[in-house]
Amino acid sequence: MAEVWRELSHANWYLLLGSSVCATLIFPLRARRWRPILDPVAPDLPFSPLWRSTAIGMMVNNVLPARAGEVARAYALTRETGVPFATGLASLAVDRLLDSVVLLGFMGLAFFDPALRTGAAAVSGPLAAVAGGGGIFLVAMIGGVFALVFFPRPLIRLFEIFSRRISPSLEERGKEILERFIAGLSVLRRPDRFAAILSWTTAHWLLNAVGYLLAFRAFGITAPFSAALFLLGFIALGAAVPSAPGFFGVFEYMAVQGLAIYSVPKAQATSWAIGFHILSFIPITIIGGYYFTRLGLGMAELQKGGGE
Repeated sequence: MAEVWRELSHANWYLLLGSSVCATLIFPLRARRWRPILDPVAPDLPFSPLWRSTAIGMMVNNVLPARAGEVARAYALTRETGVPFATGLASLAVDRLLDSVVLLGFMGLAFFDPALRTGAAAVSGPLAAVAGGGGIFLVAMIGGVFALVFFPRPLIRLFEIFSRRISPSLEERGKEILERFIAGLSVLRRPDRFAAILSWTTAHWLLNAVGYLLAFRAFGITAPFSAALFLLGFIALGAAVPSAPGFFGVFEYMAVQGLAIYSVPKAQATSWAIGFHILSFIPITIIGGYYFTRLGLGMAELQKGGGE
């Protein structure tokens, strides 16, 4: 631990500040990307409620476990715009689906770098299990979303058959929620909109990769830009399964193991992970907390709204 603190004390804080700015600016980009996702069901939504809802969702993700921020983000949007909660939640499934596509694509590009291929043998044991589990979760999510997009009627029919045996009221209410959820996925049927969302997603994660690279340089890590692309996807695999608030622990573990592939010493990699994570955590948590208070939301209200 003494080595980690020594690395932190010698870091270039100007570069770290630059990385923090990049890590914070990705959230307005995420909010802007949300608009074309919602356009088929709620055209021309203004940017402001999208941004506030995004900031609130990211803040809640940072302070509560199990990705509770996704529920908070959809609920805040419902409060501000009247978009049905189930539809908002479905739009976030598209949001995460596109993240997965781009991040897996980045990892594929990184594999063209000989530095990654040389060190790839380091991925083994518990690390491989974490990455593999995250990969299975992502593939299952992608498959489930596209099944709802292209085979909605058979899936709704299956829901009706099973829910009817439990409760007629559950069948009626559940069918309504499921139909709203499927409506929120409708953007995936439009290639032009899909391309636009993919472009915004790519810009979002490229900016985050620039933040990673600036933080690399702040700690004297000479890993290439392809390492930042690989690490984005690698950490996302570990964080795909719901975990602790703010992904603390998972982020640091995956970062250290991922950078080990590029022969980055453990103390240096740990310092990078701690420094970058904290400096990316603080701004959006403060911003989201401000909007959360300003809108008069409460955690009890979110729990009630999420159960609707």
